[in-house]
Amino acid sequence: MPPFTDAELKEKVHDGYIVETVEEMTEGYRKSLIVQLTVQADTELISAPAYWMAARHAPSTNTQVSAHAIIQDELAHANIAYRLLEDLGVSQEELVYGREPHEFKHPYGFDQPLENWAELVVANGFYDRAGITILSDVHRNTSYGPLKRALVKVDMEETFHLRHGEVWMRRLANAGGEARAMLQRAVDWMFPMTVEWFGLPDELKRHSGQLEYRLKGLTNDGLRQTWMAATVPLCESLGLDVPAHYDEASESYQLDYPFPCRYDPEAKRWLFDEGQIEWDEVFDRWKGRGPMNEFYVESIRRSRGQVSAWLN
Repeated sequence: MPPFTDAELKEKVHDGYIVETVEEMTEGYRKSLIVQLTVQADTELISAPAYWMAARHAPSTNTQVSAHAIIQDELAHANIAYRLLEDLGVSQEELVYGREPHEFKHPYGFDQPLENWAELVVANGFYDRAGITILSDVHRNTSYGPLKRALVKVDMEETFHLRHGEVWMRRLANAGGEARAMLQRAVDWMFPMTVEWFGLPDELKRHSGQLEYRLKGLTNDGLRQTWMAATVPLCESLGLDVPAHYDEASESYQLDYPFPCRYDPEAKRWLFDEGQIEWDEVFDRWKGRGPMNEFYVESIRRSRGQVSAWLN
């Protein structure tokens, strides 16, 4: 039996108590933590093949080495989260190799193909910014001690990924011509994709366990605003068009398109003209996964077989 009731544990963590062992957890705390860590681990893992596909289009050997270093970091970050899950009684082997591809919990954005260097660096600038936004909040606020300590390393390395994206976005923007056009095209589909990344608006949020157990500090909308507060000014400084603006009256960033809305994965285009849709339709799209879901998952699994063959 845990030493606290669920209500007692919620009160204690909001007073600053740090949970260190499974024995201190209630079942509700443990389940909420497992959900959070699974999303974190799966996102880091699936980013690796997504980034690798685009890294092949690096403009030089040096830039390809930098991209591969980012991929190596992402795999290490995934291993950290999966290792923490094993402490909670969840098998890493089963999570990586036992689930169907559609059962992975990474954001829908990582089921899209990254097909050129511009898309890779925008992924670093947008997706890794989303990761930093979420994990920095967890690092500051989480009541789970092992995760708080693990995120010190993760946060520093994710900052490198972000800076890589920002530097290269600036270079492509300044280059003009076709390079700038490719950059704008990537921003066009990846900005709304990352806005969607943070999930339901607060007024529709169905689960609050991560907040109640102080596994994170900010709400979905709070995280979304934090991300936009960094991303919109970045794009504006580069002369890139983004469908969002800062509203002085509400002191918040507002979207200039219906949210949520439909997405055409084949064309990589958001169907703003069709207006706002229900979130149930978004959930159906997420559950159906994107065009690269099976390929990315199977590429990770195939690599284990190849390594085993080399070792034997």
